[in-house]
Amino acid sequence: MDEVRLNEAPVEGTNFIDDFIIEDLKEGGRFEGAQVHTRFPPEPNGYLHIGHCKALCIDFGTAQRFGGICNLRMDDTNPAKEDNEFVAAIQEDIHWLGYDWGDRFFYGSDYFEQTYAYAEELIQKGLAYVCELTPEQFREYRGDTSTPARSPWRDRPIEENLDLFRRMRAGEFPEGKYTLRAKIDLASGNFNMRDPVLYRIRYIEHHRQGTKWCIFPMYDFAHPIQDAIEGITHSLCSLEYEDHRPLYDWVVNNLSVPSKPRQIEFSRLGINNTVLSKRKLRAMVEGGVVSGWDDPRMPTLCGLRRRGYTPAAIHSFIDQIGVSKVTSIVDSSFLEHCLRDDLNQKAQRVMAVLDPVKLIITNYPEGKTELFETENNPNDPSAGTRPITFSRELWIERSDYMEEPVKGYFRLFPGNEVRLKTTYVVRCTGAKKDEAGNVLEVYAEYDPDSRGGNPADGRKIKGTIHWVNAADSLDAEIRLYDNLFTVPDPESGNFMDYLNPDSLKILTGCKVESSLGKVEPGVPLQFMRQGYFCADNRDSAPGHLVFNRSVSLKDSFKPKQ
Repeated sequence: MDEVRLNEAPVEGTNFIDDFIIEDLKEGGRFEGAQVHTRFPPEPNGYLHIGHCKALCIDFGTAQRFGGICNLRMDDTNPAKEDNEFVAAIQEDIHWLGYDWGDRFFYGSDYFEQTYAYAEELIQKGLAYVCELTPEQFREYRGDTSTPARSPWRDRPIEENLDLFRRMRAGEFPEGKYTLRAKIDLASGNFNMRDPVLYRIRYIEHHRQGTKWCIFPMYDFAHPIQDAIEGITHSLCSLEYEDHRPLYDWVVNNLSVPSKPRQIEFSRLGINNTVLSKRKLRAMVEGGVVSGWDDPRMPTLCGLRRRGYTPAAIHSFIDQIGVSKVTSIVDSSFLEHCLRDDLNQKAQRVMAVLDPVKLIITNYPEGKTELFETENNPNDPSAGTRPITFSRELWIERSDYMEEPVKGYFRLFPGNEVRLKTTYVVRCTGAKKDEAGNVLEVYAEYDPDSRGGNPADGRKIKGTIHWVNAADSLDAEIRLYDNLFTVPDPESGNFMDYLNPDSLKILTGCKVESSLGKVEPGVPLQFMRQGYFCADNRDSAPGHLVFNRSVSLKDSFKPKQ
């Protein structure tokens, strides 16, 4: 990606936001000679999810490309559902994605006193008034496209407005009794400009301010003031705020704020087969539908991280989606594609058997063990090799034996030869079954002259299967994940009705290489022929190994049912 740097000759931008900023930085432009300054303002009432990533990457990434800076500001002007737990989680997620805000960490509530003073400034200028319409009356008097809104309190005297507003702050009135409204244009075609509410009374404890305040500013009033106080040059936000931009500009242009930021909007990120509403995600957490905000089926960043997603994969996903004003829904399989591409380059290859059955090599000496060296990652020579042990009894996948093979099946069946990954060629001689016909053991003979998997006579072996040495294998729990919902658009109805009962499958008694006994959570692994996995960062421990499947591999063989 071409970089755009402050005070260099303007170059072509990477997207329309860059183009706007380049124009603003030109000689005679709105911010000529200024340092590009953006902000990311999440509300700490839940965990960040993949939908937030687009805004996060645009806010921090744009500042980086222009050699500027980006603030992190908690939008905690609405005290309902806000919690310090979410503040810490948001910071962790942003750092995980590789961004930092330096010493520029703020809370919207840091500016409550200044915001209140600016509200009084509007009152004194005759640009705000205390209104006592009830919520029902407010809706009734809102008007429509051909009828202006109304308020009988619009011409209340300035001194009376100041007195009432100060008494609102002092807690003299019940919730809903009064609001402070901007005096703009009751006949505006943009309903956001029809004297919008700036302050409302709320008797609720704030997670940082406690009970100090009983009036709270609306986001549309507080946000432009916060941007202006912090010296933000470009306030980048999602497209639903486009109709709010006239109000944003009205606020900064009618107050004695220290700067005049520019708001630019872009389309939000939508993904199918999931929900991105924090309210709905919270409902699933609190209802026990998922194990928590970090459940690997959740679209939260902590859930994706626990599942094995990497920052590089998410950045690739966001970069390839691009920045536009066109609202679109991205297929969730594309996010998986980006992860698969990344993990293919960096994941260590190991062997794990998810549905084990014993393979006994009848002509291999009892008590003998051999060491083989195998590549950790064929795509990365610097990853080196590791030793694996081989002996008479191995674990293989139950699906790798079929007594009566179907067309195109090249694994173990009586009389067929396969290559055991890295080691020898073996010929299947049969199997032992129980009375119900279930395979208990598979038998084979190995070719001693095929060490490394290459027969001495050069005969072709069509099938290669993975295995784990029974003598030193470790037991593991494997968790396989699927979409949380059964339909592409679960928000088309009651999303709870579309929950996928098979979104999590837990396999126990799986067998993995001994090298995985001390693997760190989050380290990417490819279980050969199975998919990409990582040790669970909450539940896995030595002696109790738990692996999450991050994303599957494309299986070359899918037997017809």
